[in-house]
Amino acid sequence: MNKRDYYEVLGVSKTASKEEIKKAYRKLSKMYHPDLNKEADASDKFQEVTEAYEVLSDEQKREQYDQFGHQDPNQGFGGFGGGGADGFGFDDIFSSFFGGGGRRRDPNAPRKGDDLQYSMPIDFMDAVFGKEEEISLQKEEECGTCDGSGAKPGTKTKTCPHCQGSGEQNVAQDTPFGRMVNRRACPHCSGSGQIIEEKCTTCSGRGKVVKNKKIKVTIPAGVDDGQQLRVTGQGGPGVNGGPPGDLYVVFRVRPHKQFQRDGDDIYLTLTITFPQAALGDEVEVPTVSGKVKLKIPAGTQSGAKFRLRGKGVKNVHGYGTGDQHITVQVNTPSKLNEKQKQLLREFAEVSGDIPDEQGSSMFEKIKRTIKGE
Repeated sequence: MNKRDYYEVLGVSKTASKEEIKKAYRKLSKMYHPDLNKEADASDKFQEVTEAYEVLSDEQKREQYDQFGHQDPNQGFGGFGGGGADGFGFDDIFSSFFGGGGRRRDPNAPRKGDDLQYSMPIDFMDAVFGKEEEISLQKEEECGTCDGSGAKPGTKTKTCPHCQGSGEQNVAQDTPFGRMVNRRACPHCSGSGQIIEEKCTTCSGRGKVVKNKKIKVTIPAGVDDGQQLRVTGQGGPGVNGGPPGDLYVVFRVRPHKQFQRDGDDIYLTLTITFPQAALGDEVEVPTVSGKVKLKIPAGTQSGAKFRLRGKGVKNVHGYGTGDQHITVQVNTPSKLNEKQKQLLREFAEVSGDIPDEQGSSMFEKIKRTIKGE
């Protein structure tokens, strides 16, 4: 399969600076990280982005790539690239070709647990002011019966005789270039280097069990829809004594019946009557922090906008507080009694603008004409 151009992968030009390359990588790696993006091809895209960054962020590798592309002769048959499906990079393949002392993965080394993601729906006001809530989720934990070993209590694991505990096997293959040797995870011990003869009956040899766990989450004041919070140490269990992963809580804010939010600003549509708009008034306006007084100037038109400074949302990072923006909508009454109609007719007459009222019968119009209305 032909590889895409690394500059195209990161979406930068060939003259991009180191900082531009780093910025593009951070954005794309977060977008395609398998723990955050559950799309089928997210893992492949994440690996492609990481591979491109490893080359373009290194001055020497970038210079060679610009000159030779993916078929750089100084990089062997594979060209530039990161690790393969088995988790072994170019150094491992190179050392297997020429017998070098490349890096080897220790199957018994401590490894951090998997990161988890949890989507948490919250109310609009809880997002504005913050709150502490308890969530419940199912997550893997180390088996308490076997302490994570996967072996039945009282028994022990033994070193895998097929890979002698390395977790890897060398596979020889004849090619037009000669006999080549590649490494792969040992299929007998699944790369762990250990064989479990008697499996723990609680976890069936996995060393992990699924439990329902309650976790307290502090919703930060000012958090917005789609933002996330990392809860350290609440992810999957570590391997071989490694630390647990982290839990990423993604907030989903429910809409409010009155307020709309854009960043740290709040938007509200305020309905007022025609007399209020024409004569002016002082009205009560709801805000996220309570009602405040707003002066409506005489002659206010429908669509007029007002701003209440500091009445928006406190920035989640502590950078001040937003404003509340108010759009006035003048209400036109749909039902009027006869007295109201008469007063409006008098107003129209004084204004020199007598409307041809819709819905009036010809008789009513003639009657008003005779009376001089």
